[in-house]
Amino acid sequence: MTQFFTQNSEVIIRLAVAIGLGMLIGAERLLVHKEAGMKTHALVSMGSALFIIISEYLAIKYSGLSGFNPAMIASNIIVGIGFLGAGSIIFQGSRLSGLTTASGLWVTAGIGMAAGFGLLGLAVISTVLVLLIFIIMNIFEKPIKRISGDDLHQ
Repeated sequence: MTQFFTQNSEVIIRLAVAIGLGMLIGAERLLVHKEAGMKTHALVSMGSALFIIISEYLAIKYSGLSGFNPAMIASNIIVGIGFLGAGSIIFQGSRLSGLTTASGLWVTAGIGMAAGFGLLGLAVISTVLVLLIFIIMNIFEKPIKRISGDDLHQ
């Protein structure tokens, strides 16, 4: 068992970082009572990291195969998350809701992809920036919504 963790330590670290960073973003979403919380963001981030790690292994395994492009996996993660995000966008009367949830899931997938590629610094910096955007923009938006009367519709 110890040998398994030793041989796969880098993969385990990449997946754990992806999960942890996704959970941080999800925790903020949970605190502001949004639909996609910690589990959703952790799964999106980890799933993206997993697919990137798979693409790296496939690139090594099939390096001599002409026409094989492991980068296609990364591009398809973006497309797949787009569909997931589109499903979270709801039209209620004349109002759109779920756009921030969709964009949060999309950027969380990007963070997972960075972690999957081993770009842990980029993943952490991106997570901090996402949290700053969510937290700071929420602080700025509250008074604007009150002034515009938009908080009555929430």
